[in-house]
Amino acid sequence: MLQLKLKLERRLDHFKYENFFISMISLIFSIVIMGVFIWLNTGDFSNVVEAYRELFTWPFHPELGLIDTILKMVPLTLIALGLLVVFKMKVWNIGAEGQLYLGAMATTWGALFVFKDLDNSMIMITLLLIMGTLAGALWALIPAVLKAFLKLDEIVVTLMLNYIAINWLNYLIYGPWKDPKGFNFPLTAIFPKSSWLPEIGNTGIHIGIIIVLILVFIVYFIMKKTQWGFELKIIGDNPKAARYSGISIEKNLILAMMFSGALAGLAGSIQVLGVQHRLQHGFSTGYGYTAIIVAWLARLNPIGAIIVGFFFGGLLVGGEQLQIVMKFPISMISALQGLILFSLLASETIFKYRLRFIKDDTKSVVN
Repeated sequence: MLQLKLKLERRLDHFKYENFFISMISLIFSIVIMGVFIWLNTGDFSNVVEAYRELFTWPFHPELGLIDTILKMVPLTLIALGLLVVFKMKVWNIGAEGQLYLGAMATTWGALFVFKDLDNSMIMITLLLIMGTLAGALWALIPAVLKAFLKLDEIVVTLMLNYIAINWLNYLIYGPWKDPKGFNFPLTAIFPKSSWLPEIGNTGIHIGIIIVLILVFIVYFIMKKTQWGFELKIIGDNPKAARYSGISIEKNLILAMMFSGALAGLAGSIQVLGVQHRLQHGFSTGYGYTAIIVAWLARLNPIGAIIVGFFFGGLLVGGEQLQIVMKFPISMISALQGLILFSLLASETIFKYRLRFIKDDTKSVVN
């Protein structure tokens, strides 16, 4: 009796701007589905219109939420830049949130204890940013070494390290670093003003945005113009061919993970020096996880990362506005982010793969 089996195979025919088209379809589908959920929960279509208006107007208006959007874009884009480097070689760093926390903790230690008496603002800020960057890189080194030499699953290791980092921070701000004048809130004392990132004019936007713009072009140059970027791509496409050609997978894995962790640590450092000026519970709204979606939606392109990072920064600000104006839970924005990621994966499967019916002897009968 003839038996047919389904086989998923990659399409060889692609059209121009396919990746951009897939990303746009994913976004539009997710936003439409979110509107359907709002309509079903409230029973009033006017609430959908109002929600869309708040979500896509407030965060991008110069006199309303634009500054907050840019401030949230900074850590999202920085972390995404680091993630796209490791994702390019198909290594899955899910630990950017923990690396962000380590960067923030190291910066806090430097600001409150190590360099607290240093008056030179430029030197102090530089040293603190370096501390945060190194802390993130060293935290990422742990899963990199375990993956490279013991073949442990980097997804599990990086995810578990996130919980260690978060609980370590909670111990510090509820314990030895807790501000005695903080009315029993879980936060540290305010950093010395010499450690605060300076603003650009009177805009309310700190110089972290300049650091992001510089790093976008540095990462772009690395990925497109250097031998290291080429090696990462080769490893991601065909590890066996890479090893056969003399490329060290272990060395590149460790370097890429440390680079990724360094940018996440730098993001944590910039966040506490430029926004909160202290370390506190919940200083991150899940930037390390959201940046995973940013990197994928940007199609692992550094230029695209800053555009998508700006959009997702607006989503976070818009979500806060929906909480205030329409009493929606912030979990709705998290659900939207999950919908975007799911839609992106589904769209990529639909557009880049196809199902074929095959006989047991593997000869195709239906295309």
